[in-house]
Amino acid sequence: MSERPRDWDKELADIDKAIARQGSAPAPPGGTAAPVSPATRPVPGGGGPGVSRGGVVLTWFWVVLGVALAAALLLWPYDKSCGLQLSFYLGAAGTTAVFAVLGAVSAWTHRRALAHVLSLIVLGWAGVAAAHEILPRTGYAKESRTWLCPAPPATPPVQAPSPAPAR
Repeated sequence: MSERPRDWDKELADIDKAIARQGSAPAPPGGTAAPVSPATRPVPGGGGPGVSRGGVVLTWFWVVLGVALAAALLLWPYDKSCGLQLSFYLGAAGTTAVFAVLGAVSAWTHRRALAHVLSLIVLGWAGVAAAHEILPRTGYAKESRTWLCPAPPATPPVQAPSPAPAR
């Protein structure tokens, strides 16, 4: 029942040999590392490998655009009760959500925490703004609204006054 004690030095040496055969051994402490291309050079002040300046600028472009569109939804100046105006509003909310998702994915990829949080807030706001208009039209709210504007009531044609009879 007694097992022979393991020779850890020999087992670790075998593992080192297997790694060396695959060619993915880490660089020696005194060795030189492979050159880093300018596109993947770390950005000063944060980020890790694979984060480029252009990617960070693009991330903030998507985030700022999303925040601006979210503010536009908040300050929407037109009537959005029905019809084509409602379609434009829901299209703007959808566009805001798309830019928020682009900003969130880009911020996640380029390791920008503040940009990611802002994008998620914008995405939530776009969802709330769209739900505020959609839910009353689908029966999930106390108030019921219609998608299309009601037709204006038909007015009877105006008759010209008849001329007075001659005497």
